[in-house]
Amino acid sequence: MADNDGPVPMTAQGHQQLLEDLQRLKSVERPKNVRDIEEARAHGDLSENAEFHAAKDRQSLLDVQIREVEDKIARAQVIDVSKLSGDKIVFGATVKLVDDDTDENVIYKIVGEHESEPREGRISLGSPVARSLIGRRVGDLVEVRTPAGVRNFEVLDVSFIE
Repeated sequence: MADNDGPVPMTAQGHQQLLEDLQRLKSVERPKNVRDIEEARAHGDLSENAEFHAAKDRQSLLDVQIREVEDKIARAQVIDVSKLSGDKIVFGATVKLVDDDTDENVIYKIVGEHESEPREGRISLGSPVARSLIGRRVGDLVEVRTPAGVRNFEVLDVSFIE
């Protein structure tokens, strides 16, 4: 898990998404908010103008979001997954596992914090499952402690696909 001063690991796709988010925040969301503030101001008495206060609150939130995205971009450690290889699980790996309890196969891709989408099979580097998998190889048995309890997996395959 990245701290507030260290590098922020991410895939090239995750980096591109951050750049698009920053562009949207600066060129769409912020100008819309400025228009909302101007429109609310035109309604008169600002002390009792809920629209004005809501727009100002939104402006503060947007400024925080922009700073956070800019910070992640500045500290980005972009990992080109297509250049990775081997049988050891590292950041960017797509891992096929079998759950020892249910015999179900699951596939996870280990990605950066802001890229994770567990329902899509993309898990954060800082997640309990990813932390348990890092450094493992095909054939290894892995015990994962999750909030729902202990789960056991066998690593079936490790690949590096974008």
